[in-house]
Amino acid sequence: MAAPLAPPSPASTGPRERLPVALYALTAGSFGIGCAEFVIMGLLLQVSADLGVTIAAAGMLVSGYALGVFAGAPLLTLATRRMPRKAVLMALMVIYTIGNAACALAPDYTTLMIARVITSLTHGTFFGVGAVVATGLVPANRRASAISVMFSGLTLATLLGMPAGAWLGLHFGWRATFWAMTLIGLVSLAVIALLVQKSRDDSAPARLVDELKTIARPQVLLGLLMTVLQSIGIFAVITYVQPLLTKVTGYGEAAVSPILLLFGGGMIIGNILGGRMADRKPTGALLGALGALTVVLAAMTFSLHHHVAVVVFVGVLGVAAFSTVSPLQLRVLRHASGAGQNLASSFNIAAFNLGNGIGAWLGGVVVDHGPGLTALPWVAALAPLVALVVALLAVRMEQAGDAVGLAPEAS
Repeated sequence: MAAPLAPPSPASTGPRERLPVALYALTAGSFGIGCAEFVIMGLLLQVSADLGVTIAAAGMLVSGYALGVFAGAPLLTLATRRMPRKAVLMALMVIYTIGNAACALAPDYTTLMIARVITSLTHGTFFGVGAVVATGLVPANRRASAISVMFSGLTLATLLGMPAGAWLGLHFGWRATFWAMTLIGLVSLAVIALLVQKSRDDSAPARLVDELKTIARPQVLLGLLMTVLQSIGIFAVITYVQPLLTKVTGYGEAAVSPILLLFGGGMIIGNILGGRMADRKPTGALLGALGALTVVLAAMTFSLHHHVAVVVFVGVLGVAAFSTVSPLQLRVLRHASGAGQNLASSFNIAAFNLGNGIGAWLGGVVVDHGPGLTALPWVAALAPLVALVVALLAVRMEQAGDAVGLAPEAS
């Protein structure tokens, strides 16, 4: 990255030293918030039947959450810009906990949607501010790895939270899943309160106009566009993984939870690989990850009617999906160096969730008004393919010296 995000702590100046324990507190928080985003995907059939709505309408609970993140990330980041970062993270976990309790108590679809949106408002700012805090805890050559460790909470939410939520929903009703997430919120709040120290960079924030100028940098905007596009591809498919596995491949509902474990395991592997590769070759990691995601989604089309093949592809999709996260987040932070990194980081999380919402909506259109469930993977593959084209354009601009105020990054 072109400039340090925050001074590394003295205990983390050596590349071989252990990562600070505060980083794992951020991981705990990201696990809790990640559960709220992903768990609904294993509950679509139960919510649909209980509340009397279509599967596509239940899928819009993913879109509603994602659009809430998109709106909440920049707004809450701006509203809390003068607060200490630890206080911001704790306040967000309080809102998260209350929001999940409201989901558990929701008497109808509209109330559930409103509660989901309230919960979602915390998401983008938590990951945006948390990513800046995480990178400030380590030396420059480990920043992508620090992001990947924090985001491993999100992957664990998929590995453990999504299948566990699906299992709870199957055996005890979907409301039990939201009560479990309420408890997770309380635990995450306690861990952050105990382990995260006040940031060294809690001085007066940059001027708002300077932060907004940072967001307007061409390379930052291109990075945000890449994030939206790759997220569309992922969520056009994974939102509807339960009906894909049950209605197309022919698995019973009880098989969905263990299969989702493979997706979560793949996300953990992809997250680690993406972080390590981005530390070494940021550009190569970005291009390789987007290319791999495109190929995996396109090839998944041919696996849907084969019990073994589709399970393999669910796992591989997890690897490909989250190998993109650290390279994309690091790229945005690098080009947003200086004023406005909190805001730029939150905008990238907002962009990810805008893609989530568009992807879930696009998948619903394909299912209800298009060629149907079996077409989801190849339609989804078009989005990361466009993201790859955008990435190549951004790299070419960098190499030509067109990036504003930044030297080309190592490739």
